[in-house]
Amino acid sequence: MSFENIILEVDAPIATIFFNRPKALNALNNALFDELDIALDQIRDNIDIKVLILTGSGDKAFVAGADIAELVKMNPLEGKFFSRKGQKVFSKIEDLPIPAIAAVNGFALGGGLEAALGCDFIYASDKALFGLPEINLGLIPGFGGTQRLARRIGSNLAKEIIFTGKNINAQKALEYGIVNKVCEPESLMEDVLKTANLIASKGKVALRSAKEVVQDGLNSDLETGCRIENNVFGLNMASEDAKEGTHAFLEKRKPVFKGKLY
Repeated sequence: MSFENIILEVDAPIATIFFNRPKALNALNNALFDELDIALDQIRDNIDIKVLILTGSGDKAFVAGADIAELVKMNPLEGKFFSRKGQKVFSKIEDLPIPAIAAVNGFALGGGLEAALGCDFIYASDKALFGLPEINLGLIPGFGGTQRLARRIGSNLAKEIIFTGKNINAQKALEYGIVNKVCEPESLMEDVLKTANLIASKGKVALRSAKEVVQDGLNSDLETGCRIENNVFGLNMASEDAKEGTHAFLEKRKPVFKGKLY
């Protein structure tokens, strides 16, 4: 399927999705969400893909927010459906059985920050700008931002960002723990691909399990989280990757993971 609002590139074991509305600073609208939803299903179902990178077309914006020209025409019920659509799509990123990395190359405001927060971690250009400025429009974040940002950096800092509507630069985002690494603009994708390839060299079973355990554990108390970890650790022992990895270690060679899930 060809897309109009995103670009999907697959170079297994890595897939890259570009938000592709550069004239609108990659603003999110219903059509983009529909295409992104389909692309994520394709990635999920492709057993050869081990890492997803999410970034923006052009050099100005990752995503500058929701498309206000579309939003302003919505009635309350349409607004509620639009919000829920965005929440579901960004949750689909979060729930992918493979790691997802956001490469933030410019504005990541409103829905842009919410999209990035759906990924497992974020690398940012030093020109990137982050924020949830919906309060300036008389609105609140509607694509999961009130929940994911508070979980990422704590409620006090999240409330300050949401209540003031102020934007923060990449260094401040690094300080707050929103991003993992700040890169020179020209090396952002190179740095992200280096990390993506390192991740992709690992066993797919272990990657899938690690992501599942971390996310399920965050939604549980410590004791329950440790039980989840314990059960999944035991299941991992049955995988071909685990057998290959442990034998390769003892034989002092590099493991060759096949990534079979069953």
